Amino acid sequence: MKTLALVGGRGFTGSELLTLLARHPQLELALASSGSQAGTPLQAACPAWPGGETFQSLRPEQVADHGADAWVLAVPNGAAGAWAEAIAAAHPQAVILDLSADYRFHADWVYGLPERNRAALRTARRIANPGCYATGTQLALLPVLDLLRAPPAVFGVSGYSGAGKTPSPKNDPERLRDNLMPYALTGHMHEREVSYQLGRPVHFMPHVASFFRGISLTLDLQLDGDHSAESLYERYRQAYAQEPLVQVQASVPEVQSVQGTPLCRLGGFTLSEAEPGRLVLVSVLDNLLKGAASQAMQNLNLALGLDEQAGL
Repeated sequence: MKTLALVGGRGFTGSELLTLLARHPQLELALASSGSQAGTPLQAACPAWPGGETFQSLRPEQVADHGADAWVLAVPNGAAGAWAEAIAAAHPQAVILDLSADYRFHADWVYGLPERNRAALRTARRIANPGCYATGTQLALLPVLDLLRAPPAVFGVSGYSGAGKTPSPKNDPERLRDNLMPYALTGHMHEREVSYQLGRPVHFMPHVASFFRGISLTLDLQLDGDHSAESLYERYRQAYAQEPLVQVQASVPEVQSVQGTPLCRLGGFTLSEAEPGRLVLVSVLDNLLKGAASQAMQNLNLALGLDEQAGL
């Protein structure tokens, strides 16, 4: 049995990770910390949690007092560095997985997209978990990356859980009622992340809507060569034939079909009659699972030598 320590477990992603951990057959909790919720039962954040453990108070200088095979950092952007340095110094053989954006641009950390980096993840000790929008975008682009002749345009809509628990207009149900809110229309973190990881520019326009969880991405691509919608569908189907968590379908996938699952669904392959080579397709996933917690669990399973889908 392997052990996991969760740092910053009170957020939506931390709660989802605890839910997955509660049913994992080969991984158990060493500790869960939260500065604001210390002493609070884990069941308050994760009703599925079976035991009576509570969130602990923990500072980076205290990590040497706790052992775990893997450490998950569920802390805000900009806060992971102090934790990663302290854990690496105290437990050099432990796996560290960062859920924030702090190490997604760092060459010494393995980028945790299993469908692309599975081999590297099997020996990784430092893992940067991808962003939610970035996961759905890259899975939609990878099968035609060699065909792109212009920067892809990506229109994204997320449920408001993607804005976290700290109150803001982007997670205010009243503000979002009967509304669609555009934000960060250029230079969004995930635009930079995808562009960096793929080595080419991507244009991304995020929006937040009134539903709680899930992401829908509509991608507008300019491709080289002569293609039919059927041949492109088959190209994607073959690319992900051995990936049980990426499902390819001819019809347009919808957010409801992936909510509460570790799946990404791709579909709706449509070619423009007026513009040769223009392909539009849709990618959907659950931002809290395949976009965060379940992908983190996939990565941890690989790095710890466990069944990749254990707990999912």
